[in-house]
Amino acid sequence: MTVPDPYKILQVDSEAEHEVIEAAYRRLARKYHPDVAPGTETQERMVRINQAWEMLKDPMRRAAVDRARARQAASAATVAASEAKSRTAAGYRQGRPPGSPPPASPAGSGRAGDPAWPPSARDPSGSDADARTQRVSPDWTPGRSSTGSVYDASMRPAESAGPPPGNPSGTVLAFGRYAGWSLGEIARTDLEYLEWLDRMPIGRAHQAEIDTLLRARGRRKTDEARNAKPRGFFRRP
Repeated sequence: MTVPDPYKILQVDSEAEHEVIEAAYRRLARKYHPDVAPGTETQERMVRINQAWEMLKDPMRRAAVDRARARQAASAATVAASEAKSRTAAGYRQGRPPGSPPPASPAGSGRAGDPAWPPSARDPSGSDADARTQRVSPDWTPGRSSTGSVYDASMRPAESAGPPPGNPSGTVLAFGRYAGWSLGEIARTDLEYLEWLDRMPIGRAHQAEIDTLLRARGRRKTDEARNAKPRGFFRRP
């Protein structure tokens, strides 16, 4: 007969001291001893109680039990994480097939290709992606939000961007429309989102990484250029 969990059988915590476990065993042994409570079920219960005590009364055997329980808990956590990932992937497949174009941005969202986007932001060759990487968007500021401390869903479209395009690099986000995407993948797809995230409190944990990505794509001026003051007529050059 196998003992699934000796701590559970003796009704004690896994961090209980030896004296506590021994007292629990003696209490249960008096309650379920065949001379006190005869019966087949009682005898089987007493056998399990004795087996549990044999496994926990010896320090080396108890350590082996603790290691086995830790491995079992880690395995259960891995299975749960795998199932959650599978459910997320299934949701993506149901919402939009992989490889299909992302949903169109709502009017006035401030993304290239949208009627509200300034005409000067469009690349004459027709490549809006190139235009986004060659200029500083008009709504970007180097400052941080001074109000609020949580993600404001009203600031961005609620729909998911779908599964990441591949070739991830950097931190993978666990929130927002780009959940599951790395910052490097977002930088190649939607620099405006990075600029928005840079200004939001929820992006503070990733500010250094976002700053590097924006500077590499010419979307952020240096501190010296930003802080420089215009020279007067009578100042030396």
